Amino acid sequence: MSNIFPKWTNRLPLLVLAGGLLLGGGVVTGVTYYFTPKYTNVGYQPLQPVSFSHKIHAGELGMDCRYCHNGVEKSWFSNIPAASTCMNCHSVVLKDDLRLAPIRESHEKQTPVPWVQIHKTPDYVYFNHSVHVNRGISCVHCHGKINEMDEVRHEKTLSMAFCLDCHRTAHEKIRPLEQVYNLNWKSDGFTPEREGRALAGKLGVEGSTSCSVCHR
Repeated sequence: MSNIFPKWTNRLPLLVLAGGLLLGGGVVTGVTYYFTPKYTNVGYQPLQPVSFSHKIHAGELGMDCRYCHNGVEKSWFSNIPAASTCMNCHSVVLKDDLRLAPIRESHEKQTPVPWVQIHKTPDYVYFNHSVHVNRGISCVHCHGKINEMDEVRHEKTLSMAFCLDCHRTAHEKIRPLEQVYNLNWKSDGFTPEREGRALAGKLGVEGSTSCSVCHR
């Protein structure tokens, strides 16, 4: 009597087991990598090598974001400042302060300061800083009131839903270009439905929700 099932089915349980292990491993790896606080957790606040206070620099001293993040208007990424940028001031101000020892060492050795990155999008997401800030979208919409933070934390979800909501209602987030880096700007007299929509039209802000905009 001939066999009902072909010979290769003898290996089927082993193939199912191997496939399950591969799939399970992939899911665990993906969740471990992409669902860490670096990507999703509001409130993520790692310990930095130097206690740099944005509240003092951007808040009390009123320093413009672009002094340290000078690539934000020209590039897809907002650069982290080199030690030489810090030393422009701190070669005179608090020049012997022990808290700034890592900055001085990095400057002398010409090595990067080992800052811990807080805001990071997954590898499959494309985000361009220059496109946003040059179209009237302020830093505070994605990063929160940085000028009020002693230690920067992950303030917004930066999830897909967060981005899509902003793209659908860009006229509600937009502000005059000269106010993009004014983190204390109040929209008195600037209404989303009138001035917001008019400015969005003038700057060509469409807020596309097409998949290809962020997933390239």
